[in-house]
Amino acid sequence: MCRGRRIGISRQAPRWRPSPRSVRARRRGDRPGVSQECVRTGPIPAAPRRGDAAGVRGACQTGGVAAPSVPPSAPDALRRRPVGVFDSGVGGLTVLHELLVQLPNEDFVYFADSARVPYGPRPRGEIEAFSLEVAEELLARRIKLLVVACNSASSAALPALRDRMLQTTLGVDVLGVVQPGAVQAVAATRNGRVGYMATQATVNSGAYEKAIAAADPFVTVTGVACPGLVPLIERGAPFDAEMVDAVGHYTRPLREAQVDTVILGCTHYPLIRPLLQRMLGRGVQIVSSGDAIARQVEHVLGSRGLGNPSPVEGDYRFLTSGDPEALRAAGTRFLQLPVGAAEHVAMQAELV
Repeated sequence: MCRGRRIGISRQAPRWRPSPRSVRARRRGDRPGVSQECVRTGPIPAAPRRGDAAGVRGACQTGGVAAPSVPPSAPDALRRRPVGVFDSGVGGLTVLHELLVQLPNEDFVYFADSARVPYGPRPRGEIEAFSLEVAEELLARRIKLLVVACNSASSAALPALRDRMLQTTLGVDVLGVVQPGAVQAVAATRNGRVGYMATQATVNSGAYEKAIAAADPFVTVTGVACPGLVPLIERGAPFDAEMVDAVGHYTRPLREAQVDTVILGCTHYPLIRPLLQRMLGRGVQIVSSGDAIARQVEHVLGSRGLGNPSPVEGDYRFLTSGDPEALRAAGTRFLQLPVGAAEHVAMQAELV
C-alpha cells in the first residue's frame, strides 16, 4: 500500500494513419438540437450570461446526484471510508493524481479494468455492463463516493451507475468526468467556441454537447474523435514523429473551427498536453477533467459531511482486472507518484 495524496454543433471524427500522405479527413454533419436538461438528473437553473463564470460553476456543482442526505456530522467510520475511482486502464491515474493533490487526507481505491481496455470502441451496452461490474467490486470495498475517471464510461454508464448506487444503504454519489470539464470550459471560453478531443464512444454519445448546452446553450461545440492517440500514448514514446503527425491531424478541425477552449476528453491526453498546446496555439485554453472533478469531489464530500477527519496523509491502493505488474510499470508515468503493489481481481467477462 502506498502513502499518498456550448446550440450549433459541429463534430468531426477524422481517420488517421501514420503517413501524412495517406491521411484523409472525414467530417460529420451537424447533430440535431440536444436536450437542455442537465445530463445528470433533471433541469438546472437558467443558463448564466456569458462571463458569469461563478454561475456556470455553481449550476452543476454537486454533479446532480439526488442522493439521500447525510447528517453534517456523519459517523467517523463512514467518513473514513475510501473514495472509489475507476477507469478502463491506467489513464484515470491522471485524475487520481489531481484527487490526491486536492484531497490529501482522503483514502482512495483505484480500479483499472485493464483486461477489457479500451472502452472507447465498444458498444454503449457493453460499456455499461462493464462499469456496473466494476462498481460492484468497489462497493465491496466499502467506498463512500464513486468517481468514474473514464470519459467513455461517464458518457455511457452514468445513469445506470447512479441508479445502482442509490440502492445502497448510504446512497453512494457517482461523479463522472464529462460534466465538470464541460462546465469549466464554458466558464473559460471568451469567444463562445469550445472544442473537445475524445474517444469515438464519447463523441458518438454527444455527452459533451449535452453538458455544455445545459450550462450555456449559446456555446458552439466542435468534437473530434481521436482513435489513434491512446495506443501511441500507452506505448511510452509520446513525442516522436508519429505522435506529432497524429496530434497535428486531430487538432486541425479545432484550429479551423477557431475554438479558444479545448477539453481533453480522455484521461490519457494530459500526458501530451505540451504537444497539444503547441499544435492548438498559445491562445487556446486547455481544460483537463482531473482538476475539475477533484474540486467537485471536495464539494460533495464537504456538503454531505463525508470528509475524512484524519489529520494525516491518506492512503491509495490499486485493483486491476489485468496484469498487476503491468499496471505498476505504466502507472508511475500517469500518476506521477509511486505506484505500489496492485491486487488482481478476476472479472466475469475478461477478454481471452
